[in-house]
Amino acid sequence: MNEPKQNELSHLDDEGRARMVDVSAKADTTRIAAAAGELATTPEVVRLVRSDGLPKADVLATARIAGISGAKKTSELIPLCHQLALSSVTIEFGFTDTTITVEATATTKGPTGVEMEALTAVAVAGLTLHDMVKAIDPAATMNGVRLLTKEGGKRGRWAREQSVVPEPNSAVVLVASTEGAAGRREDTTGPFITEWLGRHGFDTRGPLVYGDATIAAGLADALSTSPSLIITTGGTGVSPTDATPEATRAVLDRELPGVAEAVRERGTKITPHAVLSRGLAGVSGRTVIVNLPGSPGGVKDGLSVLEPILEHLLAQVSGGGSHDE
Repeated sequence: MNEPKQNELSHLDDEGRARMVDVSAKADTTRIAAAAGELATTPEVVRLVRSDGLPKADVLATARIAGISGAKKTSELIPLCHQLALSSVTIEFGFTDTTITVEATATTKGPTGVEMEALTAVAVAGLTLHDMVKAIDPAATMNGVRLLTKEGGKRGRWAREQSVVPEPNSAVVLVASTEGAAGRREDTTGPFITEWLGRHGFDTRGPLVYGDATIAAGLADALSTSPSLIITTGGTGVSPTDATPEATRAVLDRELPGVAEAVRERGTKITPHAVLSRGLAGVSGRTVIVNLPGSPGGVKDGLSVLEPILEHLLAQVSGGGSHDE
C-alpha cells in the first residue's frame, strides 16, 4: 500500500473511502506526544478545587484517572486509531485565577504515534473536571484542546509554532511544582512574579502550575501564545525531578548566560546554595525566557536583576533599541 503524502488525508484511500492506515512496514520507535487544554470556570471553583473543598472530593485525582483511562480507550472511541501498548500516560493540572489547565503526555514504543491518546486524555480529564464542578458552575467551558509536541518516527520532533511577533508587554508565569500542580502545596512564588509584572505594565497569563515532569509541555503551551516574556520558577536545582533547565534549553535559539549568572551571583549574597541553581536565560524566537529558583528569596533576587535591564532587553529582542552592546 502506498504511504500517504504529507499533504494528503492519511485515513482516506485513493477513492476517498475511510480506512485504517497500514503501519506494518514502519519501524518501532519511542513515540511521545504532549497535549493541553483548559477548563474556564470561576475563581470560586478554582479555589475549591485547589483546596479540595468541593462536595465531590478528590476532584483532580478523579480527573487524572479518567484521563488515563480515556487514553487507554482511544482506539475504541476514535474508530480509525490503532490499538497501542502505552508505556505511560501522565496528567498534570495547573491553575490561573479562572482556569484549570490540563496537560497530558503519552508514551509508547511502536510503529505509530500517540497524538490522539494524549489529546483524548486531555479531553476526558477536562470533561470529568466539568462534571465535578457543574453543580457550582454549569457554564464552565473546556477550551483549547490541542497538540503541543510529538516526537518519534522518521519525522522526528514537531512542536506547535508560535506567532512571529510577540504581543508587547505580554508575559506568562510558569511554576514547576509537582506538589503544587496536584493541589497539595500552595505556591507563593508565582503570584509574587505576576504581581511584580503587573506593577511593571505587563499583561500576564498565570501563574500556571505544572508538575516537574510536564514543564516542557508548559513551555510549549506558553510559547504558542507568543508572549514577549516567560518567567519560570522552580525546577532549577539538582534533584532527580528538576527538569526546567533541560526543558528551557530545548526551546532556546540563543542563551543569555550573563543574565543567568547575575541571578546566581545575586543569590550567593544571601546563601551559598544559590550556586546550585542551574537556571537558564535566553531567547526563543522573539520571546525572552528566564528561569528563576523556586524559593521566594531566589525569586526576589532574580527580579531585582531583571528590573534595570528588562525594558532594554525586550526592546532589543523585538528589533528596537541599540545594538552596540
